[in-house]
Amino acid sequence: MTTTNLISSGLNLYKECINQLNNLAESVPQLFLRLLLAWEFGESGFEKLHGTNWFADISFPFPFNLLPPDVSWGISTFFEIIGAFALAFGFATRFFTISLMILTIVAISAVHWPEHWNSLTELLKGYRIVDEDGDGFGNYKLPLIYLMMFLPLLFGGAGKLSVDYLIKNKFNLMRVSVTRIAVTDN
Repeated sequence: MTTTNLISSGLNLYKECINQLNNLAESVPQLFLRLLLAWEFGESGFEKLHGTNWFADISFPFPFNLLPPDVSWGISTFFEIIGAFALAFGFATRFFTISLMILTIVAISAVHWPEHWNSLTELLKGYRIVDEDGDGFGNYKLPLIYLMMFLPLLFGGAGKLSVDYLIKNKFNLMRVSVTRIAVTDN
């Protein structure tokens, strides 16, 4: 086999791999992203469901401080558990994505944000997973990562391997059928 044939075969193999990846691009990444987020939020929700309410010890930002801690606890537990199942199946994905993003932003501001900071350097000290030192600079890295992980689901939807996609296709099929009936009646 000549060098030219070898290079040509390699390029063709590369193109075929890229085509296969492109075919999966609208289904597989969204599925794995949904499953990972569902696991994380579901785990947190079930911990709340079986744990004790520690929200009474937290100062929530306005307007969330208007709700009693028991109500906030129930709302967050509900959205973490139901949202996890919805994300896993890809049902009402954008609704639950926005809901869980709001929940995450509230968690960042109430629990993970630095207690005090006077400079950008001090604020960046809180960009970590765990506040092992207990220095008050927070630990907002993981919730911030979750927010970034939600963005493709918010803007792009659940993907082809989802209940949302099935519902969308069903309504599109029904709309086409109704349009055909209307055209033939005229």
